[in-house]
Amino acid sequence: MCKFVRVIKRLLIFLFLFSAKFSFAQLDVFDFGEENGKDLNVLYRNDISVKAYATTRGLGFSFRRGKHITGKKRYFYEGDFQSLRHPKEVRVEGESSARKRFVYGKLNSVYLFRGAVGYQNVIFSKADNKAVEVRYSVTLGPTFAFAKPYYVQVFRSRSSNDRINTDDVPFNEKTFTTDSVVGRGYFSSGLDKTKILPGLHTKFNLSFEYANYTNLIRAIETGITLDVFPQQLRIMARNPAENVVVTFHVGFVMGRKWF
Repeated sequence: MCKFVRVIKRLLIFLFLFSAKFSFAQLDVFDFGEENGKDLNVLYRNDISVKAYATTRGLGFSFRRGKHITGKKRYFYEGDFQSLRHPKEVRVEGESSARKRFVYGKLNSVYLFRGAVGYQNVIFSKADNKAVEVRYSVTLGPTFAFAKPYYVQVFRSRSSNDRINTDDVPFNEKTFTTDSVVGRGYFSSGLDKTKILPGLHTKFNLSFEYANYTNLIRAIETGITLDVFPQQLRIMARNPAENVVVTFHVGFVMGRKWF
């Protein structure tokens, strides 16, 4: 499990550095004469982009690599990471000296890793560089839900200096009350008990591309995602487990195109 944590850290660092590179990409867009992205009639066959987005149940980050088949049609593949919260999650303040806020009743912290292939088509093309291009896309692929038990701090003893000593334990829906939990446990607690639940997902996106240069990608993207799991996914106690998860999302896309 430690190896898994290192892999996730490296992936997040890579995505952060990759997106930082894109933020400076427009500095060299003026160095290529006719290839500086001002000509609407130029077809760039390849593109790469990243997207940061918010959903109705969490936050996410994705990476996308695409190839144009025609001027309007494009195929791509993408990797996606998203946190998944339950709609009934409410953070309350613990009683420990650190005052760590926790979610009462939470059983698992869930993170979704998705891989997909997709198809994109243009609905309305740009009339000029200052216009907006509207596209739709659909994707299909596997989902892997990583369900890590949610740990909380419970009272163990009180030291001579009146400091509360605690233990990190999984939330117990049968015995714990709001008074018996004093704070949120460490994220590392329970990593070795993480379960992986495989599933499938599909997405439908609407993208509004507004970059002033055709070799750049700057877009607002919104849509809906459907995840289906054969095994039930439990996040909160005293709430039904889920086999089907539907989320709406909106995010910002940035990237580059080349021949």
